[in-house]
Amino acid sequence: MRTKAITILCTALLGLASAAPALGGDERNAEVVVADALILRPVLFGATVLGSAIFVVTLPVAAISKSVKSTAQALVVAPAEATFTRPLGDFN
Repeated sequence: MRTKAITILCTALLGLASAAPALGGDERNAEVVVADALILRPVLFGATVLGSAIFVVTLPVAAISKSVKSTAQALVVAPAEATFTRPLGDFN
């Protein structure tokens, strides 16, 4: 069951990642804002939580290789910024 949920989540993330450039225009219409708020933000929040968990697991390896900052940026900070600080409907 867990493998099925992870597969569905990964498929949804890939689908949304490929749809983002198509939605990235200068004008933000209501459909884009609603889709961002109802679909993309919860997925990005899940990516932030999952990235945080992966970061904690990989922290010893990152500390040994002295790459904690770049690992944290890729797994935690970037998804968190996309979730919490990006304006709704802004995909640039």
